[in-house]
Amino acid sequence: MALDYNIIGERLKKARQNKNMTQEALAEKLDLSVAYLSRIERGTSQLSLKRLDQMCELLDISKGYILEGVSTNSKNYLNKEFSDLLSNCPQEKYKLIYNIAKVIVDE
Repeated sequence: MALDYNIIGERLKKARQNKNMTQEALAEKLDLSVAYLSRIERGTSQLSLKRLDQMCELLDISKGYILEGVSTNSKNYLNKEFSDLLSNCPQEKYKLIYNIAKVIVDE
């Protein structure tokens, strides 16, 4: 999976704004320059996983959401993946998949 830093930057910016935090305030907490944070949010600078982890912790968001646009806490988590899986599955295996999923969900 290739990372789209423009999308990652947009998501980080939105998360920062949702916390009513300025770039200056976040940059200070992360010990970054405002210019560097701005480049991250615009997608013109890459960030390390360590830095991403710090930002997600401060903004109280999951790395999964920032990287993939989906949070494991979301009701839609993996819906598309399950739909794609089932659409490529032979009909005769539907009942087996259903029974396995039911056992797991009912635990």
